[in-house]
Formats: sequence, C-alpha cells, structure tokens
Amino acid sequence: MLRLPCVNERFTDALRCEAEPLWRAQLEHPFVQGLAAGTLDPERFRRYIRQDYLFLLEYARLLSLASARAPRADVARRFAELTLETWTEVELHRSYAVEWGISAAELDAEPAAPATRAYADFLLRTAALGDFPELVAALLPCVWGYSELGRRLAGLPRPSEERYARWIELYASDDFGELASWCRAVVDAEAAAASLETRARMRAAFLTSSRHELAFWQMGWELQSS
Repeated sequence: MLRLPCVNERFTDALRCEAEPLWRAQLEHPFVQGLAAGTLDPERFRRYIRQDYLFLLEYARLLSLASARAPRADVARRFAELTLETWTEVELHRSYAVEWGISAAELDAEPAAPATRAYADFLLRTAALGDFPELVAALLPCVWGYSELGRRLAGLPRPSEERYARWIELYASDDFGELASWCRAVVDAEAAAASLETRARMRAAFLTSSRHELAFWQMGWELQSS
C-alpha cells in the first residue's frame, strides 16, 4: 500500500503518522486481539500484569524526573500530580493482581523481562541525559498509545471475560483520553519552541518508545522471562 507523506499542522500528528506501522502492529498484535475477543490465554495476561507492575515502578520515577525538569510551573505541578497518581495505581495494581491469583510477594519477586528492562532503561536514560522536550516525546507513546488502543477496542463487541472488559474500559475512559491530550499538548508546545536538532531527537525518542510498546505486547505473548 502506498503511504502518503506525513504532512500535518501539529508536530504530534506528524509523529503519529510516521509511527503508524508500529501502532497498527500493536492493534493487530495477537495479544491485543485476544484481549479484545476475550480469548487471550490467562497465563499470558498474568505475565503482562506482573511485568506491567515492574514497569509502573520505573514509570513513577520517570514522572518525578519530568516534574523536576519541566520548564514551567504548571507543567511541573501536573507531572508531580501524575507521579502521586501513579504510585496510587501501583497499589491498585496489587489489588488487581490478586484477582488473577498473583500475590504481592510474587509481584515483588518478579524479575524484569528483557523487553521490560529495555523500555524502562531507555526512558530513564532519556530522562537523565536528554533534555525535557526529548523526555516528553519519549513518554507520549505510552499514554497516547494506550488511550488509542482502549478507544479502538471499546468500539468492538465487549469481551466475555469481565476482567479484560474492565481493562479496556479503563484505557478507553475520558479521563485517560484527557491525559493523553494534555501530554500531546505539552509535546507540541515544546516542539514549537525547539530547534531542528531538538525536534529530530524528539522524533527519534517517540519512535523508539513506540517500538518498545510493541515489544512489550510481544513479551506478554511469548511469556518472556528474565
């Protein structure tokens, strides 16, 4: 299929257009499709839950760094609020894991799979060594991608597995969509004031995170271990 050039007014639209093959591959991934249909092997979802818990621990640290490096007070405050919300989500994740027969001890003892470690290391390295525009561009696929997946899956018949249906509803929610929109606005604002060199780094960071997002689904599908 011939792809048209990615020409858009918004910087984030251009990023999304360029990453389309990666994002489409996520939607079409057998893990995601099985989740939508309610046919996903529960053991694969349990592996995902355990690894997602580990990722959230690093994600909270990433948001703290974003708050510390934000150039404007309102953005710093919002990232600080998201940090606290993520730590709350970590605790909720423990409760959710219990529904799948995963104890808190199992979560804490779970070793990071290569895909989980690679993604977390990339984000934290970007936060520590990159500039703020690069950091928020690297962060965006996680939030925006889950929002888009949630909304796309919510448009399909509700899966018979209630726990999968609730997962979809969480990421299809208006609250999560508003968070994705806010993150996009931050990235667009940073890009508007950035040099061509900085924009190139933002683009590379966005595409790299998009690749890691796809690898994370594959990790769950393959039941990857450490």
